[in-house]
Amino acid sequence: MAFPTKLLNQSEEIILDLRPHWWQIFPASAALGLAAVLGVLALVLTDNGFVRIMAGLLVFVALGYFVQRYIRWASENFVVTSERVIHRNGVVAKSGIEIPLDRINTVFFNQSLFERLLGAGDLGVESAGEGGQQTFEGVRKPNLVQQEIYRAMEAGERQTFREMGEATAAAMAGASASTASATAAGPSIPEQIEQLDALRRQGALTDEEFEAKKRDLLDRM
Repeated sequence: MAFPTKLLNQSEEIILDLRPHWWQIFPASAALGLAAVLGVLALVLTDNGFVRIMAGLLVFVALGYFVQRYIRWASENFVVTSERVIHRNGVVAKSGIEIPLDRINTVFFNQSLFERLLGAGDLGVESAGEGGQQTFEGVRKPNLVQQEIYRAMEAGERQTFREMGEATAAAMAGASASTASATAAGPSIPEQIEQLDALRRQGALTDEEFEAKKRDLLDRM
């Protein structure tokens, strides 16, 4: 079952959407195959009803175990998006965890020799959140997943810096526009009063005219 795109944020994109490694359901598959072989042998090699009933019961139990494990495997998602690392599982009763990329400190993985041959392993994510450290088992190619998470983190940081730069440029442009507007609006009222006073001292205005224009300017403030 693919991760629902309706759960993504606006402009968020899925980078990886992984199921657990197939090794997670191999024991159940092997048990079902062995039970089926024993069931066929019981039908072919014996006429004993009790043996056949027991063989049929064994096949039924193995089938139930396989179905249970397969549903659990198919309903588990390990998702890396452009903003988060998400792990969800369950069909009826669901659980999940989300770790924002900008809160991740370290991503590490562990693989035994056998897991390296299979291409499986455990992936650990250490974050600044309350969860601290989370370990996800049975991840496919954990070393490649680790690289993808780091790439997504770097892309997110570049996007953040780009947005900060655009916001700073917009603020500077706004400040420049305000300054230009203020300059275009002409001298302020105190500056106009100083100009009038200079005219008064030069004799171009009488004291009465200066006081009248001064009051008029002050009334506009």
